[in-house]
Amino acid sequence: MSAAPSAERSQRIGLFGAVSIGIGGMIGAGIFSILGVVAQAAGSAMPLAFLIGGFVAWFSTYSYAKLGAKFPSSGGAVEFLVRSFGIGVLSGGINLFMWIGYLISLALYAHGFAAYLATFFTTDPTSTMLKGFAIGVVLLFTGVNMLGAGSVGRWESIIVAIKLAFLVLFAIGGLMFVQPERLAVSTWPAFESVLFGAGVLFIGYEGFGLVTNAAANMSDPQKMLPKALYLSVFAVAVIYVAVSVAVIGNLTIAQIAAARDHALAEAAKPFLGQLGFKLIAIAALFSTASAINATLFGASNDATLVAQDRELPASLGKRRFLQGTNGLLWTAGIVVVFILLFDLASVAMMGSAAFLLIYAAVNAGHLRIASQTGAKRWLLVCAVVVCLAMFGVLSVYVSRVAPQALITMAVLVPACFVAEAAFRRWARGS
Repeated sequence: MSAAPSAERSQRIGLFGAVSIGIGGMIGAGIFSILGVVAQAAGSAMPLAFLIGGFVAWFSTYSYAKLGAKFPSSGGAVEFLVRSFGIGVLSGGINLFMWIGYLISLALYAHGFAAYLATFFTTDPTSTMLKGFAIGVVLLFTGVNMLGAGSVGRWESIIVAIKLAFLVLFAIGGLMFVQPERLAVSTWPAFESVLFGAGVLFIGYEGFGLVTNAAANMSDPQKMLPKALYLSVFAVAVIYVAVSVAVIGNLTIAQIAAARDHALAEAAKPFLGQLGFKLIAIAALFSTASAINATLFGASNDATLVAQDRELPASLGKRRFLQGTNGLLWTAGIVVVFILLFDLASVAMMGSAAFLLIYAAVNAGHLRIASQTGAKRWLLVCAVVVCLAMFGVLSVYVSRVAPQALITMAVLVPACFVAEAAFRRWARGS
């Protein structure tokens, strides 16, 4: 009889494990891909842009900490939305849009993988080559998921540790060779551009919410969850700022722009040479591949779970081939469409915009149940305002540099709610 409690305790997640989940969720493949895009917007003020992005994320971190402590479960944001708005078109539409957000993230990771893989073959890859590599890696891991990705999944934590070690070593090495004049305030662009950069990079912070999905496995989520959230966001912000200082301090803006899809590897050249470039490129390949596998698995499972809750057609949960479901095939198919239609910069901006809206929705819903969580309403209002304000800033920037991406977002948001309402009406009539 004593074995059961012991086994249960062994499955509990401690503070270190919870912080690792948050750091791993945020420092995903995105950081290897978005630096060049952020530098194009924020210039030499990129470290400040990362600080601002962390400040915006902090308000939502507070909201998630209160929600997760009150409603510990494996559902995370899905659970919070249902608690706030109930089961219906509103929560279902937001959940559907969240699924789309993960598909956009997948397209970003695939683009990042393709950009770094191409460096092993040519210094001037064509768009066809990049899109071919990106689609190829998505199809590869779709096949892996059909066969069963359990064995691959066990390596996720190891890859996260390797990735983090590479980034920390890169930052330490890069900071030793920084040319301070490249970071001078006099070289910064207008503050508007800094805000544009902060909006673009927000996708690099969106993964902190994964900590709340582990709340049900914490021994004391009321105390541990807030600590894990705040520590992980703080640690990631420090790493991001250090990495961005190392990049700006070792490359000119023109050099970053020329290698914007693999800027992190390019920034290793001045102090580590070609070997450093290859090492960072290899780390990026492992990181993006890992993120593609994990996100593809999670996004397809989300589609299946939402279908089981009758918020999407039940056919999405049906198996099609081996372990593959219709949800997996639809997930992969839509990601391929995003890859074909948009470049890396566009999907990065779309991903940041999507999660800014999602966090705004979760924070707004929290206001409805703040009396249950004990959260300070003025901080929740700030969380909603800063997310929407950053979304507005990002929308202005996207309208200038990638208007087709903004149009796509403008169509996707209402389309999710229309699709949810139409499905519910069809389900009631069937």
